[in-house]
Amino acid sequence: MNQFDIAAIRDAAERLSGYIIRTPIIESPMLDEACGCNVYVKAESLQRTGSFKIRGALNKMLSLNAEELSRGVITFSAGNHGQGVAAGAKFIGCPAVIVLPKTAAEIKIESCRWWGADIVLYDPQTEDREVVTRHVMKERGLTFISPFDDYDVMAGQGTAGLEICEQLEARGVVPDAILVNCSGGGLSSGVITAVKAMWPNVQAYIVEPAGFEKMALSLVSGVPEKNSSVPKTVMDAIAGPVAGTKPLSVLLRHDVKALSVDDDEALRAVATAFRLLKLVVEPGGAASLGALLARKADLVGKNVVVICSGGNVDADVYTRAIVGSAGGNNS
Repeated sequence: MNQFDIAAIRDAAERLSGYIIRTPIIESPMLDEACGCNVYVKAESLQRTGSFKIRGALNKMLSLNAEELSRGVITFSAGNHGQGVAAGAKFIGCPAVIVLPKTAAEIKIESCRWWGADIVLYDPQTEDREVVTRHVMKERGLTFISPFDDYDVMAGQGTAGLEICEQLEARGVVPDAILVNCSGGGLSSGVITAVKAMWPNVQAYIVEPAGFEKMALSLVSGVPEKNSSVPKTVMDAIAGPVAGTKPLSVLLRHDVKALSVDDDEALRAVATAFRLLKLVVEPGGAASLGALLARKADLVGKNVVVICSGGNVDADVYTRAIVGSAGGNNS
């Protein structure tokens, strides 16, 4: 695929039919009041493997030929993409190797194992995930499944945006804005492309961890930027080291604005999703909701879509979020 547009996303939706869940959009009058706007939450934490990642991973794998699939696939991941690749490989009968940091959430490591993938752990402080992955890939003759920097992966992630369009249209809702959690940019580029194909005037925002806004910097410079250090944040799902070249090229086509949240704001959103939406969401998956709760953009009275992109959170972090917010009604 040498171009990326709504047609590619529609093709992906057809290819993924029967493999993925059409996740709901959830509303709450209490959440609307807390955010000062009409909030529509796309609950990708309810997707297979607990995040949107299986959409892109499986779309890419279904585009491979039989010989490539027989040899197997490999990827690196903070955990959610790894689970998507592992589950997709299980569905289509393909060997998989997942390269994960030793610091990954235990729930993510164990889930990758449960789906039958081989796990290779590395130390993110002393080792480079790409170097580790290339070594294993060459040794075993595997095909690499990019977490974000691939048009087929981006198209798969964009199917969440296609569903948003269909679901809101069925409710007679025209969105004014959409907030998407962003690391490498696979989800944001796909979803924003899909939503803007239907509503060109919607204002699109990406949301990143405060202090590690690599995509925000990339949108200004026009080239993929890197984080200068390994982020220490509970938002591991969106704390990857570099922005994707292909996602950036797509995001630059649209009038995308950048927001950021700190750990406390993300944890507040985790607690709010628990209380008001009855959703389990991990901090990185709740970043866009955190930005909305913290009024990071002037969206008062608007129709706003946020994507709760993942729910794979260890019990200690989840407890920290819920107990930490129990002393006051912050939502």
